[in-house]
Amino acid sequence: RRVSFDDPAGGHHQVGVLAAQRPQSGGRLGNEARRVGTVGPGQVPEVLDRVHAARVSVILGGAPAVRIRSRAVATKLPPDLPLTPLAPAGKTLAARPLEDWLTTFHLASVVLDPYTNESSWVLKTAVRILDEFRGSHARVNFVVTADAADTRRFLGPLTEQFLVFCDPQREFVQAAGLTALPAFVFVRVDGEVVAAAEGWNPAEWERVAEAIAVTTHWNVPTIPAAGDPHAFAGAPA
Repeated sequence: RRVSFDDPAGGHHQVGVLAAQRPQSGGRLGNEARRVGTVGPGQVPEVLDRVHAARVSVILGGAPAVRIRSRAVATKLPPDLPLTPLAPAGKTLAARPLEDWLTTFHLASVVLDPYTNESSWVLKTAVRILDEFRGSHARVNFVVTADAADTRRFLGPLTEQFLVFCDPQREFVQAAGLTALPAFVFVRVDGEVVAAAEGWNPAEWERVAEAIAVTTHWNVPTIPAAGDPHAFAGAPA
C-alpha cells in the first residue's frame, strides 16, 4: 500500500503546504487568554441527540463534570502498552510503556492511518487543534499506524514539531477500542480513555477538546474553523 499524501481530494491538507495556525486575536476579549481557569458559556457541551442514547458525566482531574459521548463501558489502557516514539532520522528509540508517558501529563492523541485518504484530509485540522493545546498539561501527539519510514513520508516536517508514535501493529488502536480512523483520543494520567472521536465529525472532536480543556484548565479550540473539511466517516481501523 502507498502512503496517501498525494490525493487530489485532500489537496489543501497535504504535508507540503502545511502551516501551523495560531490564534489571530490580540487577546483583548475576556475569555481569549490561555490558561483561563473557567469554562465560558460557549464551551458548554451540547445535549446529545437521541441517536446516541448513552451519556455519561465524569469528573476529570477535580474539574467540573463534563458530559461527553461515551462507549457503554469506559476503556482503560493497560499500563504496559508499548508506545514507540519516532526517532530522529538515522537513530532508533526503544518503545516505552504507556505509564512512562503518563507520569506527569495526559495524552491528547490524533491517530492517523497514512494509507487512507481520510487521514490525509484531516491532517491540517489536526495540526491546528493540537497546536492550540501546546503548553497545557496534555502531551499533544500523533499516533501513526505505520513504520518509521512511512510515518516520516506522511508527516514530513511535522515530525520535527510534534511528538509522534509509530503504531504499525495497531496496538494502541486496538487497546483504545478504535474502529475507524482518523481519531481524536484523550487519555487521562490514570490510563483511562475519557473521550474519543472517530472519523471527522466536528461536534465529536469538539467534545473531546472540551474534555481536555476542562481537565487542563485550558481554552477550547474553535471546531470547526474556516478551511476545515466537511464531516466524513473514517476508514475502518
